[in-house]
Amino acid sequence: MTAIRQAELDALPVREALPELVSALDGHGAAVLCAPPGTGKTTLVPLVLAGLVGGGPRRRVVVAEPRRIAARAAARRMAWLLGEQVGGSVGFTVRGERVAGPGTVVEVVTTGVLLQRLQRDQELSGVDVVILDECHERHLDADTVAAFLLDVRETLRPELRLVAASATTDAAGWARVLGHGRPGGAPVVTAAGVSYPVETVWAPPARPVRPPHGMRVDPAQLTHVASVVRRALAERSGDVLCFLPGVGELARVAGQLGGVDAEVLQIHGRAPAAVQDAALAPSAHRRVILATAVAESSLTVPGVRVVVDSGLAREPRVDHARGLGALATVRASRAAGRQRAGRAGREAPGAVYRCWSQAEDGRLPAFPSPEIRIADLAQFALQAACWGDPDAAGLALPDPPPAGAMAAAREVLVAVGAVTPDGRATPRGVGMSRLGLHPRLARALLDGAAAVGPRRAAELVALLSEEPPREYGDDLAAAWRRARAGGDAYATRWRAEATRLRRSAATPAGPSTPTPPEPEAAAPLPGREAASRRAVGAPAPDLRACGAGGADGSAAAATAAGAVSGDDAAAGLVAALAFPERVAKAKGEGAFLMASGTAAELGDGSRLRSAPWLAVAVADRGPHSASARVRLGAVLDEDTARAAAAHLLASGDEVRWEDGDVAARATHRLGAIALAVRPLKNPDPALVRAALLEGLRSDGLGLLRWTPDARALRARLGFLHRTLGGAWPDVADDGALLARADDWLEPELSRARRRADLARIDAGQALNRLLPWATGEAARLDELAPERIEVPSGSRIRLDYSAEHGQPVLAVKLQELFGLAETPRVAGVPVLVHLLSPAGRPAAVTADLASFWQGGYLAVRAELRGRYPKHPWPQDPATAEPTRHTNARLRR
Repeated sequence: MTAIRQAELDALPVREALPELVSALDGHGAAVLCAPPGTGKTTLVPLVLAGLVGGGPRRRVVVAEPRRIAARAAARRMAWLLGEQVGGSVGFTVRGERVAGPGTVVEVVTTGVLLQRLQRDQELSGVDVVILDECHERHLDADTVAAFLLDVRETLRPELRLVAASATTDAAGWARVLGHGRPGGAPVVTAAGVSYPVETVWAPPARPVRPPHGMRVDPAQLTHVASVVRRALAERSGDVLCFLPGVGELARVAGQLGGVDAEVLQIHGRAPAAVQDAALAPSAHRRVILATAVAESSLTVPGVRVVVDSGLAREPRVDHARGLGALATVRASRAAGRQRAGRAGREAPGAVYRCWSQAEDGRLPAFPSPEIRIADLAQFALQAACWGDPDAAGLALPDPPPAGAMAAAREVLVAVGAVTPDGRATPRGVGMSRLGLHPRLARALLDGAAAVGPRRAAELVALLSEEPPREYGDDLAAAWRRARAGGDAYATRWRAEATRLRRSAATPAGPSTPTPPEPEAAAPLPGREAASRRAVGAPAPDLRACGAGGADGSAAAATAAGAVSGDDAAAGLVAALAFPERVAKAKGEGAFLMASGTAAELGDGSRLRSAPWLAVAVADRGPHSASARVRLGAVLDEDTARAAAAHLLASGDEVRWEDGDVAARATHRLGAIALAVRPLKNPDPALVRAALLEGLRSDGLGLLRWTPDARALRARLGFLHRTLGGAWPDVADDGALLARADDWLEPELSRARRRADLARIDAGQALNRLLPWATGEAARLDELAPERIEVPSGSRIRLDYSAEHGQPVLAVKLQELFGLAETPRVAGVPVLVHLLSPAGRPAAVTADLASFWQGGYLAVRAELRGRYPKHPWPQDPATAEPTRHTNARLRR
């Protein structure tokens, strides 16, 4: 064992803030620590709080990091400072790996591991201090852990000490959260850092590049980033740290850096430990380190003097292609840009090359979005339900979960049997929550193990949890065989995850057993309810009863499938268990209909094209495409589809408007897929009426019989509704009329059985039922909105009320209005007079006859007098005799 490296510990700037932090924790039990990168907040603070350095009392400290690579690196750094090996006083635990022993005092864990530990042991027995590092990143697990810890501290262990630590954080917001209602919140302790100036070099692409879409990044953007790295190597000294959004982009840029005079390393969360260690250790050779966001914080990469920032990041989104949470490529926030740039000034002055323009920088989001606002919340909702707060209403979260996302998550959890309809966790759900999987995949693992065996179920779920590379093809069974035989990086990760899942599945849930129709809810675990449960000696949930049942018929799936053999059958069953709404029936060669109602197609050459049924694991649909393209699926048979998606089975009478008429049939369906159909001879009249109404909504009221009189009546009533309102109904809008179908279409609508019956309904007679008979106003219809009005010539001319928002129109020959000084009015509204020539063609339009006679008439007379010499064109139309006849007829 080496002696404690005291000189290195004394050089860490955060030591100046430690007395204030210890005092804050002694007085309040919680504090917010703001310390710039490189100050030692991740390494020195835990050692001091644990009493391993500085002489304080010995305490057990848990440090929660957002990423596995940061957890390992922090543990190694602390052990090095103590002169020990990891696993002694300092250890770490990440998913699938634990290096700690009975003498471990400081344990670094990922937030996901701490979340699982809290669900198993709400008191965190033996733990004195929890440090939530890098809390500014606002990962969903970290927010959830903070809320659970505050709940534990409030109800079970008020002596538990909490520290929220970050380089750049919303100090006031976290102080409010950790204060949990206390005036002024938790104390905020700030540590000064040592940083060097960083020069900013704007390096936008010479030509526009396409913005990121989903996981896709324009190859031209990556080519530009590689060129900027080469430029930085030529212009600056020191190692170059280049930030890219994901593993695929790291590999592409690395491929374009061949021949550079530097060692090229790739660092990301899934990189082998040896590669991570190499990137985090000093080197005698110049290096280019291509990194994802793991290098933004928590990690110190020695030797870096230059940062090349692609300006891209990955944020969680709901992956509608798989029904799971996923990552999407977005523009990095300005806060992330500052964090990345700071990596160039940790040890000496440096420079950051930003692959965008200064003008673009001002349009970037200020901060990354908290995951709870944008991510799939199924896992969070299950964790909250297992904690005893299904709606998360009582949790002290920095941001509340969106109601819509929580409702969608609840639907998924009910379907997989993880919660009851009112949101309470079932024993099965408690077991699922401990698998570290999305609830859909947890269901597939537990229920699939009963039919295909734990090993094969674990291997297939590992394929579904991290989608295999595109070159593996679209056949899940073939991809499974390729992963088993493969030696690439994906296959290596897949084997490790499959091993973890096989072991995990054996612990939280036993063999598949049916669950009763109303599953028993697991008792709430945290807070006062948990304390009272322990006080009376109530037993913990018996996880051996967490079978593959639930409301979704999972037990039936295992029973129906029996001992499934063959890769195709096993892959189909497990994929169908994970995504039951995407089991699909063939419609033709390569075309399928999914139970969700979405059409799906396979690419040319796929061996799945001839399958009668398909379990679709991944499918993409473009914004303007009618069908989804299957990217990963497995052959399925109908019995397995029925069993896996049993909750979607439904039988009953279907009466709907289809292809322009009423279709009535008895059906047995699996979601949108018709399994059996027969004609229905005597459908329920209420269902027929609803179908006819749907037809009227979709195809319009033109399905009724509209005579000219009926159309005229509708226009007149529409005019009165616009003009007078009150008792006069709104008949212009089809939706308003259909909302009052009971008032005007009965009893004819209830007697109708098909489209032809609608065509026999006289719309005019039906509209009369809407007239305000009760108030007596109906009797004034002809007075207020007459069908015709008499003009000076004695003719009765029909008024046109059809203008939607205009005046009634009187179209009449000009000569018939001689002598009429005032414009006629209807319901107080002047009509719009269309003055016609003797041939019936429009000559002028006016709403003010008096003005027309004095001015406009003379121009019309001059234009038309020679064309129609047989008709009267007097000098003074105001005193002339109105007529509809020619001059010759008038002289008789």
